[in-house]
Amino acid sequence: MRRVFVLAAATATLPAMAFAASSSAVPVDGMPQLAFGHPTQGRLLVGQMVWQLIIFAALVFLMAKIALPRVGAVIEERHRRITADLEAAQAAKLEADIAMAAHRAASEQARAEARAAVATALHQAQAASDAKAAEVNARITAQIAEAEARIDAARASAMGAIRGVATDTAEALVSRLTGAADRAKVEAAVGRVLAASGRA
Repeated sequence: MRRVFVLAAATATLPAMAFAASSSAVPVDGMPQLAFGHPTQGRLLVGQMVWQLIIFAALVFLMAKIALPRVGAVIEERHRRITADLEAAQAAKLEADIAMAAHRAASEQARAEARAAVATALHQAQAASDAKAAEVNARITAQIAEAEARIDAARASAMGAIRGVATDTAEALVSRLTGAADRAKVEAAVGRVLAASGRA
């Protein structure tokens, strides 16, 4: 970059030096560029045009060989960096999408496993409850049957006692009324009465 400035400064001072050399012989009032009637004006214009072409060519050469390649390199580097950043961003987005999909799949699998575990637990609890209820019902049925058996035994015993008391009472009454009583007939009569009353 320093060489560019040095060359530009050198080429910029050349027309002034040429003009000073060409116009040093004849003095001109005011600005020499505006002295169109001066005899050296034609040579001055030709010299200025030549030096302008030389300066223009030098600037074009400097721009083409030094400045523009550097600017192009900077632009290309920036384009390459932007492209690399975009590719990295796309790769990161792809990885994030894959991770999100994996997370969703894992969450769905966990929910499915949780639902299955809950259903299994409910089924086991229902089965245990049914088994417990069946056991309780069986125990209650057995207790009821046992109680009914005891009640039947107690009723049979009571009826036997009632039959004996009734037979003894009837026999005593018949003996007192008639003086003698047939035990078999009294028992038969008591059995008929109890059967008619539904207590036999």
